[in-house]
Amino acid sequence: MEFSAAGRLEVRITTADVGKRVSVRRLSEAGVSGEKFTDTVGVLTSWTDGVLLITRKSGESVHVAESTLVAGKVVPAAPARRRGPAASYEELARAAARSWRPVESERLGAWELRAAGGFTRRANSVLPLGDPGLPLDEALTAVRRWYGERGLPAYVQTATGAAGTQESLCAELERRGWVREVTAEVWTGPLAPVADLAEGTGVVLSREADETWLARYQRKGVSEVALRVLESGPSVWFATVPGAEGAVDADGAGDVAAIGRCVVDGRWASFAAVEVDPAQRRRGLATAVMAALARRALDEGASAAWLQVETDNAGARALYAGMGFAAHHAYHHYREPAAAGADR
Repeated sequence: MEFSAAGRLEVRITTADVGKRVSVRRLSEAGVSGEKFTDTVGVLTSWTDGVLLITRKSGESVHVAESTLVAGKVVPAAPARRRGPAASYEELARAAARSWRPVESERLGAWELRAAGGFTRRANSVLPLGDPGLPLDEALTAVRRWYGERGLPAYVQTATGAAGTQESLCAELERRGWVREVTAEVWTGPLAPVADLAEGTGVVLSREADETWLARYQRKGVSEVALRVLESGPSVWFATVPGAEGAVDADGAGDVAAIGRCVVDGRWASFAAVEVDPAQRRRGLATAVMAALARRALDEGASAAWLQVETDNAGARALYAGMGFAAHHAYHHYREPAAAGADR
């Protein structure tokens, strides 16, 4: 917090600091906690009618009454990661988009409108990397019309918590009634240590998501459109660990112990769909799958890795942290007002 020469707390931010990262201290609301003050750090996304709106790294919006402020100052951007590959938000966002391509897309200025028959929000949402070339309200009207023509709810994918992310856009969407449905995180880490974690014996790699792989994939009954998304990307690999010989699952497909997907794109390798048969967990199969995929990615020239993890998936977060991954930024999907939900 900022102190005056006399040692008192001071508010050293104004409405001119909207868009900057700030740290504020305010009086706690009566009965909310036993603390007298509450501290908030994030991007000051608006300051109107005596209320500050601060968007935290997690994407959470905090409303702070100006009358409760006791201290505040502009603070530097979050410190650079001390380990793992350096990367900007935009670089990672573009790599992520290339690894999970929609079936159909259209440009709206620097925004990309993406659709894939409703298979995952990632392939059926707007990626707003820049200016749409229209005032925001007009751009959102065009977005809603485009998705409506395809029988889909409109979603906008945003990010928070890193340099160049979209806290201001998040605040504007919320102000217009868009609903944040999903929050997850993008984690990054060095690739070589992942490759060294296990031998990967018994992991079968393929260029296609065949019936064996799909038997373990969490989304059953995958359509032709979904297969096109799964197999999209610069260099896609699917890993499978066969289960016990002769065993079958409830659908009559051959038993599969574990699977994974990796897309190699320049220096980046992305990991997804790492899934293990519940009866086969705690045997190191997820690690073996990722190690085998990492070695293939290294052979193709990649050196860094990224993946997405749900904020409430404690098991996955512990696994990936142990592999050297750490959070880079949070990402969110905002649904248009009064629209029906869709599968992520």
